[in-house]
Amino acid sequence: MPDTDIRRLDQATVERIAAGEVVERPASVVKELVENSLDADATRVDVAVENGGVDGVTVADDGVGMTEADVRAAVQEHTTSKIRDIDDLEGGVGTLGFRGEALHTIGAVSRTTIRTKPRDPDDGPAEGTELVYEGGEVQSVEPVGRPAGTTIEVGELFFNTPARKKYLKTRATEFSHVNRVVTRYALANPDVAVSLSHDDREVFATTGQGDLRSAVLSVYGREVAQAMESVEARELDDGPLDAVAGLVSHPETTRSTREYVSTFVNGRYVSSKLVRDAVLSAYDGQLASDRYPFVVLELSVDPGQVDVNVHPRKMEVRFSDEAGVRRQVHDAVEDALLDAGLLRSSAPRGKSKAAEADVRPEPAAGQTDDAGTTGSETAEAAASAGDTAARDTRNPTRSPADGSSAPDEPASPSTADSEASTSADDDGSATAAADTEAPSTAGSSAAEPSPSTDEGDASSTAGSSDWGTTERRERPTDLGEFGPGDSRASGGWPDPPSSSDHAGPATAAGGDDRKFGGERTQATLTGDDATETTDYDALPRLEVLGQYRDTYFVASSPDGLVLVDQHAADERVNYERLRARFEEGATAQALAEPVELELTAGEAAAFPDYREALSALGFRAERTGDRTVAVTAVPAVFRKTLDPADLRDVLAGFVAEGADGEGTVDELADEFVADLACYPSITGNTSLTEGSVVDLLAALDDCENPWACPHGRPTLVSFPADEIEARFERDYPGHGG
Repeated sequence: MPDTDIRRLDQATVERIAAGEVVERPASVVKELVENSLDADATRVDVAVENGGVDGVTVADDGVGMTEADVRAAVQEHTTSKIRDIDDLEGGVGTLGFRGEALHTIGAVSRTTIRTKPRDPDDGPAEGTELVYEGGEVQSVEPVGRPAGTTIEVGELFFNTPARKKYLKTRATEFSHVNRVVTRYALANPDVAVSLSHDDREVFATTGQGDLRSAVLSVYGREVAQAMESVEARELDDGPLDAVAGLVSHPETTRSTREYVSTFVNGRYVSSKLVRDAVLSAYDGQLASDRYPFVVLELSVDPGQVDVNVHPRKMEVRFSDEAGVRRQVHDAVEDALLDAGLLRSSAPRGKSKAAEADVRPEPAAGQTDDAGTTGSETAEAAASAGDTAARDTRNPTRSPADGSSAPDEPASPSTADSEASTSADDDGSATAAADTEAPSTAGSSAAEPSPSTDEGDASSTAGSSDWGTTERRERPTDLGEFGPGDSRASGGWPDPPSSSDHAGPATAAGGDDRKFGGERTQATLTGDDATETTDYDALPRLEVLGQYRDTYFVASSPDGLVLVDQHAADERVNYERLRARFEEGATAQALAEPVELELTAGEAAAFPDYREALSALGFRAERTGDRTVAVTAVPAVFRKTLDPADLRDVLAGFVAEGADGEGTVDELADEFVADLACYPSITGNTSLTEGSVVDLLAALDDCENPWACPHGRPTLVSFPADEIEARFERDYPGHGG
């Protein structure tokens, strides 16, 4: 046999590799042991950790327990009572554990002590068994007196793999992971009493009485529990799921992270973007794109329709019919929100269904169609329908929060302007507004606008689509010292040219039938010829030509065409100025009266660890109870003070990001500053004056990084001249340019 560098690994190395797949951190230990307790028919599971789980993890249950023979076998590699062979695996796994690796791999990287006693006396002697397992080796097996059930103590995690231990995060981060695991299984099993303690302090404890809302109360607090609506969809069809059940919160009860969106499949907590997106879509735009509801949702499905053996951690699943799952989850959550009056009804539900358009070939003038309508009558009806559609598009009927129907009447110009200027937020910090509005009715002239055109409508009349609105739009937020100032507010566009300037062949002066008019020159925002350019230090030399869709600046550069996203650019400017302010020391505004906030169990446990970071941002708060804090001061930025409830969002962000193992506290605080910079920044669908555009570009040029907003989106995009010429095929052979 020829020589080779390929060789079989020794057993000890294989075990360490396998342990690394299953046991990444203390929370991995907690997950495996809690799953075993639930599979053992426990009615009570108590979890206690020390120093975030780094110094110790203990999981105790009152399950069926094990005999001495059972526990000796359980710590061996690939041993399990959950499945027998591949047929059981392929036929669908109905238990949380099944890989036969948990106890063996945990014991391979720790000092583990197992104490257990069978629940049924017929299964063994009256006393229990204690087994000590260290570094993958059984150290001792002795009888012990104890009640029925199992208690497993894991100490000195990664004592024999120092490299693994070196990469563990802070106490707060590791506990965030532990809290996430225990919380999710407590919510998935309301009929089991689950408790969690950290450094001898109880974090939460559920009653185990089978009431999901009671479990939510224990974990998230009274405020959240009272804002949850029941989801009950049974005997489903048109998809693989048998049922979708649980609780979802009101659109107003949200956090800034996905931390509290919990989804389960047959009792197993899974991280599924498919299910999460289906839930969020059911809110039908009632949530800002950076807000997430509280969700506890259980999906029941035939085990044969879902694959849980996707990853060793068993956190991911694969459905046989993903489109069906998405549809069923969306419909179940949407129905629950509609029944609670939290969503406005949409077509084709009930009387809100819009009348169907009558689409048919239009008869020629003087002729009649099948219904006896003449061609001229059909044209008039179409124009009338166009007027109605335009009004409906610009002024959608909005239902109040209580679900009652709002009167179907046009919004006032000020309301329309406010919605157009404030609803769009290009980084997802507010619900995005529609990019375009209904065009003016066909047949309306530039000199005589259609009756359906609202004052302040962003859409111009026919023949003037190259010009912006002539109405003023006020900035929704006072930028104060963090923006170019009042000059950036909409000062309006110049009056559009007369209709003859844009006349077609039928209306051109002298009856000329030329398809295009005479020579044109590019105009600036003020209507002057675009001949002046501005030199910048970082940005390219730019010649501003105009605004596109009230959202982008259009400019010419020596290398081609440039589009500047006005929101991203303004956000970058605000971010760098605000960051400089926070580096000098956040300005805190004392509140006249302290504001008490209720926290979730995880937030309350994390508060002491992140209190200093919150203070650095300008939040001053003191603990007033196990789950409450009193806020005495909040950051003062952009000439206003933040809502004290924002502290919960910041704290939830620390907990969630820490639980993901991403970023230091400084980085997380920086993300908070980036979010603050987003709110006062110019939104899309906002008309600007030329002076405000020039000011913004100058401020952007002064930034340390003018090329992207703090969330990573580009501020400007270039289109090289040669690419533009290639698109127009100006290099066609024989073409003279």
